Amino acid sequence: MSEKRIILEMGTGNDLYGQDYTKAARRAVQDALHHSSITLFSKLGIDHSEMRVMVTIAVQDPDKVDCDLVAADLPRGRAEVRAVKGGLNVTDAESDAVHVVATAAISAWLPDQADNYRLNT
Repeated sequence: MSEKRIILEMGTGNDLYGQDYTKAARRAVQDALHHSSITLFSKLGIDHSEMRVMVTIAVQDPDKVDCDLVAADLPRGRAEVRAVKGGLNVTDAESDAVHVVATAAISAWLPDQADNYRLNT
Protein backbone atom coordinates (compact mmCIF):
# COMPACT_ATOMS: atom_id res chain seq x y z
CA MET A 1 0.00 0.00 0.00
CA SER A 2 1.31 3.46 -0.85
CA GLU A 3 1.77 6.20 1.71
CA LYS A 4 0.78 9.86 1.79
CA ARG A 5 2.47 12.58 3.79
CA ILE A 6 -0.13 14.12 6.08
CA ILE A 7 2.03 16.41 8.23
CA LEU A 8 5.11 18.57 7.80
CA GLU A 9 6.20 20.65 10.78
CA MET A 10 9.40 22.58 11.45
CA GLY A 11 11.05 23.68 14.66
CA THR A 12 14.18 25.29 16.04
CA GLY A 13 16.12 24.53 19.20
CA ASN A 14 19.39 25.56 20.75
CA ASP A 15 21.96 24.85 23.42
CA LEU A 16 23.55 28.13 24.34
CA TYR A 17 26.29 27.02 26.72
CA GLY A 18 26.83 23.26 26.63
CA GLN A 19 27.62 22.79 22.92
CA ASP A 20 25.27 19.77 23.10
CA TYR A 21 23.97 18.97 19.62
CA THR A 22 21.53 16.34 20.90
CA LYS A 23 19.99 18.78 23.40
CA ALA A 24 19.53 21.38 20.64
CA ALA A 25 18.02 18.71 18.36
CA ARG A 26 15.58 17.53 21.02
CA ARG A 27 14.50 21.12 21.65
CA ALA A 28 13.94 21.63 17.91
CA VAL A 29 11.75 18.51 17.78
CA GLN A 30 9.74 19.67 20.81
CA ASP A 31 9.27 23.07 19.15
CA ALA A 32 7.93 21.40 15.99
CA LEU A 33 5.64 19.07 17.94
CA HIS A 34 4.07 21.96 19.79
CA HIS A 35 2.83 23.35 16.46
CA SER A 36 0.61 20.31 15.81
CA SER A 37 -2.61 18.91 17.12
CA ILE A 38 -3.66 15.88 15.12
CA THR A 39 -7.31 14.89 15.49
CA LEU A 40 -7.26 12.89 12.26
CA PHE A 41 -6.58 9.56 13.96
CA SER A 42 -9.55 9.56 16.31
CA LYS A 43 -11.87 10.99 13.65
CA LEU A 44 -11.02 8.30 11.07
CA GLY A 45 -10.36 5.41 13.44
CA ILE A 46 -6.70 5.08 12.43
CA ASP A 47 -4.24 3.63 14.93
CA HIS A 48 -1.17 5.79 15.65
CA SER A 49 1.07 2.79 15.00
CA GLU A 50 0.21 3.06 11.30
CA MET A 51 1.99 6.43 11.12
CA ARG A 52 5.60 6.56 9.97
CA VAL A 53 7.43 9.62 11.30
CA MET A 54 10.54 10.90 9.57
CA VAL A 55 12.63 13.50 11.40
CA THR A 56 15.51 15.38 9.82
CA ILE A 57 17.76 17.31 12.19
CA ALA A 58 20.12 19.92 10.76
CA VAL A 59 23.19 20.87 12.82
CA GLN A 60 26.76 21.84 12.04
CA ASP A 61 28.13 18.53 13.38
CA PRO A 62 25.58 15.78 12.60
CA ASP A 63 27.75 13.01 14.10
CA LYS A 64 27.24 14.55 17.55
CA VAL A 65 23.45 13.99 17.52
CA ASP A 66 22.15 10.90 19.32
CA CYS A 67 19.35 10.06 16.87
CA ASP A 68 18.00 7.24 19.05
CA LEU A 69 17.52 9.65 21.96
CA VAL A 70 15.76 12.14 19.68
CA ALA A 71 13.48 9.35 18.36
CA ALA A 72 12.55 8.37 21.92
CA ASP A 73 11.00 11.84 22.40
CA LEU A 74 8.40 11.28 19.68
CA PRO A 75 5.03 10.43 21.24
CA ARG A 76 3.43 8.63 18.29
CA GLY A 77 4.22 6.52 15.27
CA ARG A 78 7.26 4.61 14.09
CA ALA A 79 10.13 7.10 14.17
CA GLU A 80 13.14 7.42 11.90
CA VAL A 81 15.62 10.18 12.75
CA ARG A 82 18.61 11.33 10.74
CA ALA A 83 21.01 14.19 11.28
CA VAL A 84 22.39 16.22 8.39
CA LYS A 85 24.73 19.16 7.94
CA GLY A 86 22.94 22.46 8.53
CA GLY A 87 21.79 24.48 11.49
CA LEU A 88 24.11 27.10 12.87
CA ASN A 89 26.96 27.53 15.30
CA VAL A 90 27.32 31.03 16.72
CA THR A 91 30.63 31.83 18.40
CA ASP A 92 30.82 34.46 21.10
CA ALA A 93 34.03 36.32 20.22
CA GLU A 94 34.61 37.45 23.80
CA SER A 95 34.34 34.06 25.48
CA ASP A 96 34.87 31.62 22.57
CA ALA A 97 31.63 29.90 23.65
CA VAL A 98 29.82 28.13 20.81
CA HIS A 99 26.03 28.40 20.76
CA VAL A 100 24.46 25.49 18.86
CA VAL A 101 21.27 26.06 16.84
CA ALA A 102 19.42 23.04 15.39
CA THR A 103 16.49 22.89 13.02
CA ALA A 104 14.07 19.99 12.73
CA ALA A 105 11.65 18.93 10.02
CA ILE A 106 9.09 16.31 11.01
CA SER A 107 7.08 14.50 8.35
CA ALA A 108 4.32 12.04 9.18
CA TRP A 109 3.13 9.47 6.68
CA LEU A 110 0.05 7.23 6.65
CA PRO A 111 -1.02 4.45 4.34
CA ASP A 112 -3.12 5.94 1.53
CA GLN A 113 -6.74 5.96 2.69
CA ALA A 114 -8.27 7.01 -0.65
CA ASP A 115 -9.88 3.63 -1.33
CA ASN A 116 -11.61 3.65 2.07
CA TYR A 117 -13.74 6.71 1.39
CA ARG A 118 -15.87 8.17 -1.40
CA LEU A 119 -17.66 11.44 -1.89
CA ASN A 120 -21.45 11.49 -1.78
CA THR A 121 -22.90 13.70 -4.47
